[in-house]
Amino acid sequence: MQQLKAKIRPNTISDTHMQHMEITVAIIGFGRMGRCYLKAFQDDARYRVTHICDPSPECRALAAKLVPTAHIDADEQAAMTDPDLQVVCLCALADVRQQQIKQAIQNGKHVITEKPIADTTEHEWQVVAEAEDAERRGIFSTVNMYLLNSWYHHEMRRIVDSGELGELAIIRICHMTPGLAPGEGHEAEGPSFHDCGMHYVGLARFLAKSEYKTWHAQALRMWSWKDPWWLQAHGTMQNGIVFDVTQGFVYGQLSKDQTHNSYVELIGTQGFCHMTHDFKTAVIDLHGVNVTEHIERPHGGKNVDVLIDQMATTILEGRRHPDMPRLRDSAIASEYAWKMLDDARTHEMPAIGNLDELERIRERRRNLKDGYGLLPHNNKNV
Repeated sequence: MQQLKAKIRPNTISDTHMQHMEITVAIIGFGRMGRCYLKAFQDDARYRVTHICDPSPECRALAAKLVPTAHIDADEQAAMTDPDLQVVCLCALADVRQQQIKQAIQNGKHVITEKPIADTTEHEWQVVAEAEDAERRGIFSTVNMYLLNSWYHHEMRRIVDSGELGELAIIRICHMTPGLAPGEGHEAEGPSFHDCGMHYVGLARFLAKSEYKTWHAQALRMWSWKDPWWLQAHGTMQNGIVFDVTQGFVYGQLSKDQTHNSYVELIGTQGFCHMTHDFKTAVIDLHGVNVTEHIERPHGGKNVDVLIDQMATTILEGRRHPDMPRLRDSAIASEYAWKMLDDARTHEMPAIGNLDELERIRERRRNLKDGYGLLPHNNKNV
Protein backbone atom coordinates (compact mmCIF):
# COMPACT_ATOMS: atom_id res chain seq x y z
CA MET A 1 0.00 0.00 0.00
CA GLN A 2 1.32 3.45 -0.89
CA GLN A 3 2.37 5.44 2.18
CA LEU A 4 1.40 9.08 2.71
CA LYS A 5 4.49 11.26 3.19
CA ALA A 6 4.66 14.56 5.06
CA LYS A 7 5.23 16.53 1.87
CA ILE A 8 1.84 15.54 0.37
CA ARG A 9 -0.77 18.29 0.49
CA PRO A 10 -4.54 17.81 0.25
CA ASN A 11 -4.74 19.19 -3.29
CA THR A 12 -2.49 16.42 -4.59
CA ILE A 13 -4.74 13.45 -3.68
CA SER A 14 -8.46 12.88 -3.51
CA ASP A 15 -10.43 12.68 -0.25
CA THR A 16 -11.37 9.08 -1.11
CA HIS A 17 -7.71 8.17 -1.55
CA MET A 18 -6.80 9.82 1.76
CA GLN A 19 -9.39 7.73 3.61
CA HIS A 20 -7.52 4.58 2.60
CA MET A 21 -4.03 5.79 3.54
CA GLU A 22 -2.12 4.24 6.43
CA ILE A 23 0.08 6.35 8.65
CA THR A 24 3.02 4.28 9.86
CA VAL A 25 4.11 4.84 13.45
CA ALA A 26 6.84 3.73 15.87
CA ILE A 27 6.22 3.61 19.62
CA ILE A 28 9.44 4.34 21.50
CA GLY A 29 9.12 3.31 25.13
CA PHE A 30 6.63 0.54 25.88
CA GLY A 31 5.69 1.14 29.49
CA ARG A 32 2.30 2.34 30.72
CA MET A 33 1.82 5.18 28.23
CA GLY A 34 3.35 3.27 25.32
CA ARG A 35 0.72 0.59 25.80
CA CYS A 36 -2.04 3.21 26.01
CA TYR A 37 -0.92 4.61 22.68
CA LEU A 38 -0.78 1.15 21.11
CA LYS A 39 -4.43 0.52 21.93
CA ALA A 40 -5.41 3.89 20.48
CA PHE A 41 -3.42 3.34 17.29
CA GLN A 42 -4.91 -0.13 16.87
CA ASP A 43 -8.41 1.33 17.24
CA ASP A 44 -7.78 3.95 14.53
CA ALA A 45 -7.80 2.49 11.02
CA ARG A 46 -5.63 5.32 9.69
CA TYR A 47 -2.58 4.08 11.64
CA ARG A 48 -0.35 1.02 11.45
CA VAL A 49 2.24 0.39 14.17
CA THR A 50 5.38 -0.84 12.43
CA HIS A 51 8.02 -0.46 15.17
CA ILE A 52 8.05 -0.80 18.96
CA CYS A 53 11.28 -0.01 20.81
CA ASP A 54 12.17 -0.58 24.47
CA PRO A 55 15.38 -1.62 26.26
CA SER A 56 13.45 -3.98 28.58
CA PRO A 57 13.30 -7.62 27.40
CA GLU A 58 9.97 -8.04 29.18
CA CYS A 59 8.47 -5.05 27.38
CA ARG A 60 9.80 -6.27 24.04
CA ALA A 61 8.33 -9.72 24.64
CA LEU A 62 4.93 -8.20 25.38
CA ALA A 63 5.19 -5.98 22.30
CA ALA A 64 5.98 -8.96 20.08
CA LYS A 65 2.93 -10.75 21.45
CA LEU A 66 0.61 -7.78 20.94
CA VAL A 67 1.93 -6.69 17.52
CA PRO A 68 3.58 -9.70 15.85
CA THR A 69 3.91 -7.85 12.54
CA ALA A 70 5.96 -4.97 14.01
CA HIS A 71 9.72 -4.62 14.21
CA ILE A 72 10.65 -5.00 17.89
CA ASP A 73 13.97 -3.41 18.86
CA ALA A 74 15.90 -2.48 22.00
CA ASP A 75 16.57 1.03 20.69
CA GLU A 76 15.03 3.44 18.19
CA GLN A 77 17.81 3.72 15.62
CA ALA A 78 16.28 1.41 13.01
CA ALA A 79 12.89 3.10 13.36
CA MET A 80 14.30 6.61 13.10
CA THR A 81 16.07 5.84 9.82
CA ASP A 82 13.27 3.78 8.23
CA PRO A 83 12.25 5.81 5.14
CA ASP A 84 8.71 4.39 5.27
CA LEU A 85 8.08 5.49 8.86
CA GLN A 86 6.05 8.68 9.21
CA VAL A 87 5.38 9.20 12.94
CA VAL A 88 7.37 8.54 16.11
CA CYS A 89 5.50 8.36 19.42
CA LEU A 90 7.89 9.09 22.29
CA CYS A 91 6.98 7.47 25.62
CA ALA A 92 10.37 7.07 27.30
CA LEU A 93 11.52 9.41 30.07
CA ALA A 94 12.28 13.12 29.73
CA ASP A 95 16.07 12.80 29.90
CA VAL A 96 16.16 11.30 26.39
CA ARG A 97 13.33 13.23 24.70
CA GLN A 98 15.34 16.16 23.40
CA GLN A 99 17.68 13.88 21.49
CA GLN A 100 14.82 11.72 20.23
CA ILE A 101 12.73 14.68 19.03
CA LYS A 102 15.76 16.20 17.29
CA GLN A 103 16.60 12.90 15.60
CA ALA A 104 13.01 12.37 14.49
CA ILE A 105 12.76 15.84 12.97
CA GLN A 106 16.11 15.46 11.21
CA ASN A 107 14.75 12.26 9.62
CA GLY A 108 11.52 13.95 8.54
CA LYS A 109 9.24 12.20 11.05
CA HIS A 110 6.20 13.75 12.67
CA VAL A 111 6.38 13.63 16.49
CA ILE A 112 3.89 12.73 19.20
CA THR A 113 5.57 13.00 22.58
CA GLU A 114 4.80 12.73 26.24
CA LYS A 115 5.62 15.68 28.47
CA PRO A 116 7.89 17.27 29.56
CA ILE A 117 9.60 17.55 26.19
CA ALA A 118 13.13 17.65 27.68
CA ASP A 119 14.94 17.43 30.99
CA THR A 120 15.58 21.16 31.57
CA THR A 121 13.81 24.40 30.70
CA GLU A 122 16.71 25.45 28.45
CA HIS A 123 16.53 22.18 26.52
CA GLU A 124 12.74 22.43 26.25
CA TRP A 125 12.96 25.81 24.52
CA GLN A 126 15.62 24.44 22.18
CA VAL A 127 13.19 21.66 21.24
CA VAL A 128 10.39 24.19 20.69
CA ALA A 129 12.57 26.23 18.32
CA GLU A 130 13.50 23.13 16.29
CA ALA A 131 9.89 21.89 16.15
CA GLU A 132 8.50 25.25 15.07
CA ASP A 133 11.14 25.55 12.37
CA ALA A 134 10.31 22.00 11.18
CA GLU A 135 6.60 22.81 11.01
CA ARG A 136 7.35 25.45 8.39
CA ARG A 137 8.72 22.52 6.34
CA GLY A 138 5.62 20.38 6.90
CA ILE A 139 6.91 18.27 9.80
CA PHE A 140 4.41 18.42 12.68
CA SER A 141 4.87 17.85 16.41
CA THR A 142 2.46 17.57 19.32
CA VAL A 143 2.59 16.74 23.01
CA ASN A 144 0.23 14.87 25.29
CA MET A 145 -1.01 17.78 27.40
CA TYR A 146 -4.17 15.74 27.76
CA LEU A 147 -6.13 18.22 29.88
CA LEU A 148 -6.10 20.61 26.91
CA ASN A 149 -7.98 17.92 24.94
CA SER A 150 -10.51 17.04 27.65
CA TRP A 151 -14.11 17.63 26.56
CA TYR A 152 -15.03 19.10 29.96
CA HIS A 153 -12.37 21.81 29.82
CA HIS A 154 -13.43 22.80 26.31
CA GLU A 155 -17.03 22.89 27.57
CA MET A 156 -15.99 25.14 30.45
CA ARG A 157 -14.30 27.52 28.02
CA ARG A 158 -17.51 27.56 25.98
CA ILE A 159 -19.47 28.41 29.12
CA VAL A 160 -17.14 31.33 29.85
CA ASP A 161 -17.47 32.57 26.26
CA SER A 162 -21.28 32.35 26.51
CA GLY A 163 -21.34 35.04 29.20
CA GLU A 164 -23.22 32.85 31.70
CA LEU A 165 -20.60 33.54 34.38
CA GLY A 166 -20.30 37.24 33.71
CA GLU A 167 -16.60 38.07 33.58
CA LEU A 168 -14.27 35.23 34.59
CA ALA A 169 -12.46 36.22 37.78
CA ILE A 170 -11.20 33.13 39.67
CA ILE A 171 -9.83 29.75 38.57
CA ARG A 172 -9.51 27.04 41.25
CA ILE A 173 -7.90 23.70 40.42
CA CYS A 174 -7.25 20.74 42.72
CA HIS A 175 -5.84 17.31 41.86
CA MET A 176 -4.84 15.01 44.71
CA THR A 177 -4.62 11.23 44.43
CA PRO A 178 -2.56 8.48 46.08
CA GLY A 179 -0.60 8.48 42.81
CA LEU A 180 3.08 7.98 42.14
CA ALA A 181 5.14 7.65 45.31
CA PRO A 182 8.54 9.35 45.69
CA GLY A 183 11.43 7.32 44.31
CA GLU A 184 9.35 5.17 41.96
CA GLY A 185 11.34 6.04 38.86
CA HIS A 186 10.19 9.39 37.44
CA GLU A 187 13.11 11.46 38.72
CA ALA A 188 13.80 12.78 35.20
CA GLU A 189 10.32 14.36 35.25
CA GLY A 190 10.94 16.11 38.56
CA PRO A 191 8.89 16.24 41.78
CA SER A 192 5.16 15.63 41.82
CA PHE A 193 4.20 19.25 41.05
CA HIS A 194 6.30 19.18 37.90
CA ASP A 195 5.73 15.61 36.72
CA CYS A 196 1.95 15.83 37.16
CA GLY A 197 1.28 19.39 38.31
CA MET A 198 2.55 20.97 35.09
CA HIS A 199 -0.66 19.67 33.47
CA TYR A 200 -2.67 21.86 35.84
CA VAL A 201 -0.34 24.83 35.43
CA GLY A 202 -0.98 24.51 31.70
CA LEU A 203 -4.70 24.11 32.28
CA ALA A 204 -5.03 27.35 34.26
CA ARG A 205 -3.35 29.19 31.38
CA PHE A 206 -5.70 27.49 28.89
CA LEU A 207 -8.83 28.40 30.85
CA ALA A 208 -7.71 31.98 31.52
CA LYS A 209 -6.59 32.53 27.90
CA SER A 210 -3.71 34.46 29.41
CA GLU A 211 -0.09 34.09 30.51
CA TYR A 212 1.13 34.08 34.12
CA LYS A 213 2.03 37.34 35.85
CA THR A 214 2.62 36.61 39.57
CA TRP A 215 2.73 33.52 41.78
CA HIS A 216 3.39 32.39 45.34
CA ALA A 217 3.78 28.76 46.37
CA GLN A 218 3.75 26.73 49.56
CA ALA A 219 5.00 23.15 49.56
CA LEU A 220 5.34 20.26 51.97
CA ARG A 221 7.93 17.46 52.13
CA MET A 222 5.61 14.54 52.88
CA TRP A 223 7.27 11.55 54.63
CA SER A 224 10.42 13.74 54.92
CA TRP A 225 11.30 13.01 51.29
CA LYS A 226 13.98 15.30 49.84
CA ASP A 227 11.53 16.90 47.36
CA PRO A 228 8.05 18.34 48.03
CA TRP A 229 5.22 15.97 47.18
CA TRP A 230 2.39 18.46 47.80
CA LEU A 231 2.27 22.05 46.58
CA GLN A 232 -0.29 24.82 46.33
CA ALA A 233 0.35 27.88 44.15
CA HIS A 234 -1.75 30.97 43.72
CA GLY A 235 -1.31 34.23 41.85
CA THR A 236 -2.50 36.33 38.94
CA MET A 237 -2.67 36.09 35.18
CA GLN A 238 -1.75 38.99 32.91
CA ASN A 239 -5.45 39.67 32.23
CA GLY A 240 -6.19 40.03 35.96
CA ILE A 241 -7.74 36.60 36.60
CA VAL A 242 -6.55 35.02 39.84
CA PHE A 243 -5.77 31.31 40.17
CA ASP A 244 -4.94 28.66 42.71
CA VAL A 245 -3.59 25.21 41.84
CA THR A 246 -3.22 22.40 44.39
CA GLN A 247 -1.49 19.14 43.45
CA GLY A 248 -0.03 16.23 45.36
CA PHE A 249 0.21 12.44 45.30
CA VAL A 250 -0.57 12.42 49.01
CA TYR A 251 -4.26 11.57 49.25
CA GLY A 252 -4.58 8.52 51.48
CA GLN A 253 -1.59 6.50 50.30
CA LEU A 254 -2.16 3.92 53.05
CA SER A 255 -5.92 4.29 53.44
CA LYS A 256 -7.93 1.07 53.40
CA ASP A 257 -10.06 2.25 50.46
CA GLN A 258 -8.28 4.70 48.20
CA THR A 259 -9.99 7.66 46.60
CA HIS A 260 -9.05 11.08 45.19
CA ASN A 261 -10.07 14.74 45.09
CA SER A 262 -10.08 16.37 41.65
CA TYR A 263 -11.99 19.45 40.57
CA VAL A 264 -11.88 22.62 38.48
CA GLU A 265 -13.97 25.64 39.41
CA LEU A 266 -14.49 28.80 37.38
CA ILE A 267 -15.99 31.71 39.30
CA GLY A 268 -17.22 34.75 37.45
CA THR A 269 -18.66 38.10 38.47
CA GLN A 270 -22.20 36.71 38.06
CA GLY A 271 -22.12 32.89 38.06
CA PHE A 272 -19.87 29.84 38.38
CA CYS A 273 -19.30 26.35 37.02
CA HIS A 274 -17.71 23.40 38.79
CA MET A 275 -16.25 20.19 37.33
CA THR A 276 -15.36 17.00 39.13
CA HIS A 277 -14.66 13.45 37.99
CA ASP A 278 -14.03 9.93 39.24
CA PHE A 279 -11.79 8.95 36.27
CA LYS A 280 -14.85 7.28 34.75
CA THR A 281 -17.41 10.08 34.51
CA ALA A 282 -16.87 13.84 34.41
CA VAL A 283 -19.60 16.17 35.67
CA ILE A 284 -20.00 19.90 35.13
CA ASP A 285 -22.50 21.87 37.21
CA LEU A 286 -23.25 25.28 35.74
CA HIS A 287 -24.96 28.00 37.77
CA GLY A 288 -25.19 30.76 35.19
CA VAL A 289 -27.21 33.95 35.02
CA ASN A 290 -29.73 32.36 32.64
CA VAL A 291 -28.99 28.64 32.80
CA THR A 292 -28.59 26.03 35.54
CA GLU A 293 -27.30 22.85 33.95
CA HIS A 294 -25.88 19.47 34.97
CA ILE A 295 -23.64 17.98 32.24
CA GLU A 296 -22.40 14.40 32.64
CA ARG A 297 -20.35 12.37 30.14
CA PRO A 298 -17.61 9.69 30.15
CA HIS A 299 -14.32 11.04 31.49
CA GLY A 300 -12.13 10.18 28.49
CA GLY A 301 -8.97 9.21 30.35
CA LYS A 302 -5.70 10.43 28.87
CA ASN A 303 -7.44 11.45 25.62
CA VAL A 304 -4.77 9.66 23.59
CA ASP A 305 -7.43 8.82 21.00
CA VAL A 306 -8.19 12.54 20.61
CA LEU A 307 -4.51 13.42 20.24
CA ILE A 308 -3.76 10.84 17.56
CA ASP A 309 -6.95 11.81 15.72
CA GLN A 310 -5.71 15.40 15.63
CA MET A 311 -2.31 14.27 14.33
CA ALA A 312 -3.86 12.05 11.64
CA THR A 313 -6.05 14.92 10.47
CA THR A 314 -3.02 17.22 10.48
CA ILE A 315 -0.92 14.84 8.39
CA LEU A 316 -3.68 14.02 5.92
CA GLU A 317 -4.70 17.65 5.40
CA GLY A 318 -1.20 19.09 5.54
CA ARG A 319 -2.08 21.75 8.13
CA ARG A 320 -2.16 21.74 11.92
CA HIS A 321 -5.42 20.81 13.61
CA PRO A 322 -6.47 23.96 15.52
CA ASP A 323 -6.91 22.12 18.85
CA MET A 324 -3.72 20.03 18.69
CA PRO A 325 -1.41 21.00 21.59
CA ARG A 326 1.92 22.53 20.65
CA LEU A 327 5.30 21.75 22.18
CA ARG A 328 5.29 25.43 23.22
CA ASP A 329 2.28 24.71 25.48
CA SER A 330 4.30 22.05 27.29
CA ALA A 331 7.42 24.21 27.60
CA ILE A 332 5.46 27.10 29.14
CA ALA A 333 3.65 24.83 31.61
CA SER A 334 6.90 23.12 32.57
CA GLU A 335 8.77 26.39 33.01
CA TYR A 336 6.14 27.85 35.35
CA ALA A 337 5.79 24.62 37.31
CA TRP A 338 9.54 24.81 37.98
CA LYS A 339 9.24 28.51 38.89
CA MET A 340 6.50 27.71 41.39
CA LEU A 341 8.58 24.91 42.87
CA ASP A 342 11.54 27.29 43.13
CA ASP A 343 9.33 29.87 44.86
CA ALA A 344 8.15 27.26 47.37
CA ARG A 345 11.77 26.48 48.25
CA THR A 346 12.30 30.11 49.32
CA HIS A 347 9.70 29.69 52.09
CA GLU A 348 9.57 27.31 55.01
CA MET A 349 8.96 23.86 53.57
CA PRO A 350 8.05 21.56 56.48
CA ALA A 351 8.90 17.85 56.50
CA ILE A 352 6.07 15.79 57.96
CA GLY A 353 6.04 11.99 58.28
CA ASN A 354 9.02 9.69 57.95
CA LEU A 355 10.83 7.47 55.48
CA ASP A 356 9.53 4.32 57.19
CA GLU A 357 6.01 5.36 56.20
CA LEU A 358 7.24 5.98 52.66
CA GLU A 359 8.72 2.49 52.47
CA ARG A 360 5.37 1.04 53.64
CA ILE A 361 3.68 3.01 50.83
CA ARG A 362 6.14 1.71 48.23
CA GLU A 363 5.71 -1.87 49.44
CA ARG A 364 1.93 -1.57 49.28
CA ARG A 365 2.09 -0.15 45.76
CA ARG A 366 4.41 -2.95 44.63
CA ASN A 367 1.69 -5.43 45.57
CA LEU A 368 -1.43 -3.53 44.45
CA LYS A 369 -3.15 -4.89 41.37
CA ASP A 370 -5.50 -1.95 40.90
CA GLY A 371 -4.86 1.60 42.02
CA TYR A 372 -3.73 5.09 41.14
CA GLY A 373 -0.69 5.59 38.91
CA LEU A 374 0.66 2.09 39.34
CA LEU A 375 3.74 1.05 37.39
CA PRO A 376 3.13 -1.32 34.43
CA HIS A 377 4.25 -4.55 36.09
CA ASN A 378 1.36 -4.60 38.56
CA ASN A 379 -1.34 -2.45 36.99
CA LYS A 380 -4.00 -4.58 35.39
CA ASN A 381 -5.43 -1.48 33.67
CA VAL A 382 -2.47 -1.01 31.29
